[in-house]
Amino acid sequence: MIRAILERARQGYRTTRYPKGEPPALSPRFRGRPEIDASLCGGCGEGGNDRACAKACPVGAIRLDAGTPTGPNRRSGPRLDLGLCIFCAECERVCPERAIDFSKDCRLATRGRAELVLGPGDARIELAHELDAKLKRLFGRSLKLRQVSAGGCNACEADANVLGTVGWDFGRFGIQFVASPRHADALLVTGPVARNMELALRKTYQAMSEPRLVIASGACAISGGIYADSPEALGGVAAVLPVDLYVPGCPPHPLTLLDGLLRLLGRIEEGPR
Repeated sequence: MIRAILERARQGYRTTRYPKGEPPALSPRFRGRPEIDASLCGGCGEGGNDRACAKACPVGAIRLDAGTPTGPNRRSGPRLDLGLCIFCAECERVCPERAIDFSKDCRLATRGRAELVLGPGDARIELAHELDAKLKRLFGRSLKLRQVSAGGCNACEADANVLGTVGWDFGRFGIQFVASPRHADALLVTGPVARNMELALRKTYQAMSEPRLVIASGACAISGGIYADSPEALGGVAAVLPVDLYVPGCPPHPLTLLDGLLRLLGRIEEGPR
């Protein structure tokens, strides 16, 4: 026993202090929110899908928009759908002008699907805002999650499970995984929702008491990801259930998921990033 106490004292505080202060330093290999510089775009072809970035994207997450800008700061050029993006960074690698650059910013979760489409001039992402007053009063201090893998590869599932370890310890915010949907407040879904998982997903959702939340975690759960064109996949959770939080990534970093959950509960109140 004394050895365990001494070792604990030697190791010190091991849990990340986030959300107090800035997010912890991530691996140099980590790829976060991409940034698109429209002023650099245009040196590798003209129009359509002749651009190198669009041709290199394995999931079709990049679209070339030559139409009229739709916002005060928006320009024509590539638009990157973070709901489809698998963060392989092939677009960054092949772009001769370095118009696309993946930053180290892990804060990516949003409340709406449309907010995940990032275009030139969109320097910010409209990050997830908190629940309304009634739901925040119910879930703000205690949120129980039932996780369902709807055909996932186990990467998103593994990184979600990490949040229960000492390094992240989301239990300190009153968040935890539960074994039964009858004990759950929110459904955390991973995977592209394979057809043979549709019924199980619906039954799990129906077993939860109202009000209930749905979280789509990972590119597959948001849009189908690399399985988006498969006839055996439904193309994401929204095809089956209403979604309250979208967490992009392939898989989402544990900090990305934690940040999204805390914003949903009103524990982080920063504006867009």
